[in-house]
Amino acid sequence: MPYYILGEDTHIRVHDNLDSNIVWYKLLAESGQIFSLTDVTIPNVINGLPRSSLPSALDAMVWLYVIFKPMTAYAIGQTIMRFTAFFGMYLLLKNHVFRDDKLPLITVGSALAFALLPYWPSGLLSIAGLPLALHLFLSIRKMGRAAPSYYWVVLFIIPFFSNFILTFVFFLSLMGLFWLIDWIRMRHFNGTFFAAIAGMTAIFIIKNYLLIYAMFFNSGFTSHRNENDLGHKNLSGTLDLFVDNFVNGHTHDMSIHYAIILPVIGLALLVAAYHNLKPLKLVILFIANIILSFWYALWYWEGLRVIKDHFMVANTFNFSRIHFFDPAIWYICFAIGLAILWKHLKFAKPFISILIIVQCFLLFQLNEENKYSKIGTPTFKEFYAEELFQNIEDYIGKNQSSYRVVSIGLHPTIAQYNGFYTLDTYNTSYPLAYKFKFREIIAPELEKNLKLKNYYDTWGSRAYMYVSELGKHYMFTKKSDKVIHNLDINTDALKELGGKYVFSALPIENHAAIGLQLEQQFEVEGLPWKIWLYHLE
Repeated sequence: MPYYILGEDTHIRVHDNLDSNIVWYKLLAESGQIFSLTDVTIPNVINGLPRSSLPSALDAMVWLYVIFKPMTAYAIGQTIMRFTAFFGMYLLLKNHVFRDDKLPLITVGSALAFALLPYWPSGLLSIAGLPLALHLFLSIRKMGRAAPSYYWVVLFIIPFFSNFILTFVFFLSLMGLFWLIDWIRMRHFNGTFFAAIAGMTAIFIIKNYLLIYAMFFNSGFTSHRNENDLGHKNLSGTLDLFVDNFVNGHTHDMSIHYAIILPVIGLALLVAAYHNLKPLKLVILFIANIILSFWYALWYWEGLRVIKDHFMVANTFNFSRIHFFDPAIWYICFAIGLAILWKHLKFAKPFISILIIVQCFLLFQLNEENKYSKIGTPTFKEFYAEELFQNIEDYIGKNQSSYRVVSIGLHPTIAQYNGFYTLDTYNTSYPLAYKFKFREIIAPELEKNLKLKNYYDTWGSRAYMYVSELGKHYMFTKKSDKVIHNLDINTDALKELGGKYVFSALPIENHAAIGLQLEQQFEVEGLPWKIWLYHLE
């Protein structure tokens, strides 16, 4: 509701959202390269960002950004995601988990809670759509050719609203394993089930043709991901990460299960033991989430560096992302746990009603407008500050394609959103050669801060103008009284890449000493940024 009432005045997530994905969709929608059959470059970013670094032309979200303004497209995406999450979980519980029982309060309540989760917005149906996909596959497996045609239609639409690399490569692998076990156990080749798995896989491959080509074949550039050097936690740190993920989840798949769902599962297991029950589904799923959290943590253990250093795919592809199954599993466990309590506890109905209401209340508080307005991050309109950056563009007075800019103290996507051509960026894949060139600019600052140096050298997806004095902080509003006292960047390297202007959210005290000339200060009432515009002499 806030998206539709407040529009661009809505507070939404910054991390992996405002600072990245929204602008990626906008850039692609405006690029004229949506249907490119080769890995051409987008000139707005890093003097030529490979087309394969941006979403597929067959990604439904791209077309929402083509048809609508960014905030409208975002609101529609959120709507699709949450309604799919609700009905998908409802159908899965009603038709498969509780097919022999009628438990409307539990099925509806658990589905509603699942739909209210603080999903990573750009994931769309990558996580929220898993229950619906599972419902469709299980139904087709059981019904065979008798499955309604609309099951197939929905099944083959899901890939256009979800991410193969993020979750569905794992999901389809599990479905394939499920099919293989059926074949071995029952000695029956379920052709319809196989066709569903193969069909969805084929659609995902077609959708992601450029990305798959770039990952596994000669794409014309070597990705910076080839030099990823992640995973140096010792055993103690790995175990801490395991416990943290099991209890709290990951920022991209938060399931908010620690306060209500975990106790419900524990109580249900105790009740089941007391009544000599065998809740096999609950036990298997609960253990599955333990294993997923452990695997996620293990992926960052230093002992796996041996594998990552010798097998490129293990270094460039994050196999720990199977933990994105966590939310769906937790809420199926929640429903099964509630069902056990419903059947075997006195006064179960009011107790379960209270549990569902409390869980939904906890989740409702985490809607983006409520959560991020309390945190104090900018609204959509404030973050991109179009009026402010229009003033800067007018002051410079040149075609934006004729010069390059970098940003200090604010995310480069703000400049990108406003049409500026940036040398800094945040992208999940870009040329390794550019990472090295950009590093020359920030090398003196990286040498002053080991954390920043490791962050850039071992990962590097954020090719930002890092400043030792600021650390890993990229949003300084005009309320900040911080000053950059000793900026040490290689301005010659910046010029070689075509850099002409620096947008800084903070004053640079030693700007003259490093060859920067202060042009003007810009601010607009009601917008959070104050920009110091520097020109390279």
